[in-house]
Amino acid sequence: MKHLASPDTNNEDGEGLLVRRIKNGTVIDHIDGGEALNVVKILGIVGTTTEALTIATNVPSKNMGMKDIVKISDRELSKEEVDRIALISPRATINIVRNYKVCEKKGVEIPTLIVGSVRCPNPGCITRTNEPIRSRFAVLPDGKGLRCIYCDSVITKDLTSFII
Repeated sequence: MKHLASPDTNNEDGEGLLVRRIKNGTVIDHIDGGEALNVVKILGIVGTTTEALTIATNVPSKNMGMKDIVKISDRELSKEEVDRIALISPRATINIVRNYKVCEKKGVEIPTLIVGSVRCPNPGCITRTNEPIRSRFAVLPDGKGLRCIYCDSVITKDLTSFII
């Protein structure tokens, strides 16, 4: 095992987070505390999985207070997956690991338009019918909600339950 604690996860006793390194895959760090299981759900990992997965929740962080971390072996995230993560955890960082080394490290960015990733809460919306129309949501100016382009329904609470 490798001691992978970053400086902001160390406590006064000098102890950090003890987690096995991954050879290839993705580490999602700086997830808002308590949101890791929602991130895993967004990635479509539910029930039984063959992926090696590490989840750390509510880890102390000097910068964030509490943060979560998700590590997934042998998988790199698509842009759509990263955009969905940004909706629930805008401070998250994505680390791509290849041959035990971090090759890419980038913060997530909340897109201004979300296409096909969110289900409209309005049962009368055209995107909820049998029409072949993908949902389209504009991110609210404060970044704390979404507005359906077709019916103007707004989602400000429980966003994860509407993410497809």
